[in-house]
Amino acid sequence: MESKNHTGITQFLLLGLLDDLELDPLLFGVFLSMYLVSVVGNLLIMLATCIDTQLHTPMYFFLFNLSFVDICFISTTVPKMLVNIQMQRKDISYTECLTQAYFFIIFLGMENFILTVMAYDRFVAICHPLNYRVIMNPWLCVLLVLISWVIMFWIALVHILLLTKLTFSIGTEISHFFCELDQLLQVTNSDTLINNIFVYVVTALLAVFPVIGILFSYFQIISTLMRMSSTLGKYKAFSTCGSHFCVVSLFYGTGLGVYLSSTLTHSSQKNMIASVMYIVVTPMLNPFIYSLRNKDVKRALGRLLSQALSCP
Repeated sequence: MESKNHTGITQFLLLGLLDDLELDPLLFGVFLSMYLVSVVGNLLIMLATCIDTQLHTPMYFFLFNLSFVDICFISTTVPKMLVNIQMQRKDISYTECLTQAYFFIIFLGMENFILTVMAYDRFVAICHPLNYRVIMNPWLCVLLVLISWVIMFWIALVHILLLTKLTFSIGTEISHFFCELDQLLQVTNSDTLINNIFVYVVTALLAVFPVIGILFSYFQIISTLMRMSSTLGKYKAFSTCGSHFCVVSLFYGTGLGVYLSSTLTHSSQKNMIASVMYIVVTPMLNPFIYSLRNKDVKRALGRLLSQALSCP
């Protein structure tokens, strides 16, 4: 294949999930339904946390941000896939591909950061309840989210700047349904040593340390719960952590599945199926987890629904 640098490349080819065109209508319907459920569900969570004054607390402030990130996360990849399926096309422009990769990195990192901050919030609430409002003041909450955005903007920008230095061949095929960083590094004609080093460093900083922070928070929470004499107190404390723990398990569990699938198998089909779990399924299930397991959110959603039905 003829090698061209990035200025000569106009598009990539996304191979997608399936090669059978007869299954495209079914695939389109399934992913459109999952996308709409995810967007509507997370929008309802955002509306409930905004409208209900009883949810104006640090925990629900972070939940609002998590729902916003989930909408952005799934919107980075699924709409383009739906357009390609509907139009029976596989192409994506070079600029659009790098833009998709940029925002995917940002929202993936933000999901990671917000789940970590939410674990810290639960740690302070349960282990230091008397100082909770002092420690988790509004300024600190906003600062934590703002710092997370700034860090991810710059990390994603560095990734994309390094990608622009790579060369690709005309008609480069990407064995995925979106422009994933790892896939782009696999199909380039250039040496990716610097890119890979940066990926490993960022992964260590943004995956290992947050996971350690979450595990430490839950270790302290469990230790505190074990020392409680009141069964009702234990139940109330654990109920505030249950939804977050389920979301954390789902996010990191599916992420680990993607990593193991890519390292242990060489099947691009299995890698894509594993990716669907944390790109599409996780944002879709998060609103259900928080609405079904959290009485405050269920009450707020009930009020929101009753207000909507009572409007003329």
